[in-house]
Amino acid sequence: KEGEQTRRNHTMSVEIRLSRADRIYRKGETVSGAVVIATKGAMSHKGISLEMSGLVTMQLSPRVVGVFEAFYNSLKPIKLVDFRIDVAKAGKVPDGVTELPFEFRLEPLADQQLFETYHGVYVNVQYTIQCDVVRGAFSKNLQKQTEFIVESPTKLNKELLPHQFTITPEDLNNVKKNTLSRITNFKISGQIDSQVCDIAKPLTGFLTVDSCDAAIRSIELQLIRVETCGCADGHAKEPTEIQNIQICDGNVTRGVKIPIFMVFPRLFTCITSSARNFKIEFEVNIVVMFEDHHLVSYNLPVEIIRCS
Repeated sequence: KEGEQTRRNHTMSVEIRLSRADRIYRKGETVSGAVVIATKGAMSHKGISLEMSGLVTMQLSPRVVGVFEAFYNSLKPIKLVDFRIDVAKAGKVPDGVTELPFEFRLEPLADQQLFETYHGVYVNVQYTIQCDVVRGAFSKNLQKQTEFIVESPTKLNKELLPHQFTITPEDLNNVKKNTLSRITNFKISGQIDSQVCDIAKPLTGFLTVDSCDAAIRSIELQLIRVETCGCADGHAKEPTEIQNIQICDGNVTRGVKIPIFMVFPRLFTCITSSARNFKIEFEVNIVVMFEDHHLVSYNLPVEIIRCS
């Protein structure tokens, strides 16, 4: 009983605290913080280490698994950052709270670059710091991991110009000419303030329903990620929805400007990126749904950058 009571009293918890509350860093900056160890009673260990890593992981859509055997070698994780330090040699951690400071310089491995943190469906870019506390033979090792966010500013080498659009049955993709007579006659015009978008600013613009023979149920704005995985022998391109915003509800008045305003969600979007084995792109769909539940969709590719 005394042994069981001693084990209950001698507990250890590990936490990684970064110096920046937002956990955002850029290339060349110092990632610093402290490993915070809380114990009830002094506890021995065989070393405390930290590992900073950056990894791009890819996976295929279930519908193409097994179709392209050449893909599998190109889908191996890509290591962008790999750095390890020892923060404490073997010894004892005293009773109470102990803080062990650390710092890393954020630099990519040779022949690599730092891509922005991105949580996608088939492509993920993640940067983590992992703490390992090695215990004795009869004690369980402790491990704690935390994620930090990497941003990569890009140079603006294009002029930001407004993009005007007009949507009619003839402008729709994947519609055969002999079926146009079955589609409601309509005309929607508008403007996206720029197809090159700063990720820190909202996508803005407007649209106007100039004419429409059928009643409109709603108009929505879809943000789409287009993730491409593969190699020179072939690739798999998968579009998936990030978010859907309803910009109007009901049979809107004709000729009235409807504002477009959409914020790019953190982590689920990043700057438009391209590498040898993967590509991350974005599109915006304007979706018009009619009262009879038919819908039409107009696609606008956008390039996302980070100006500052």
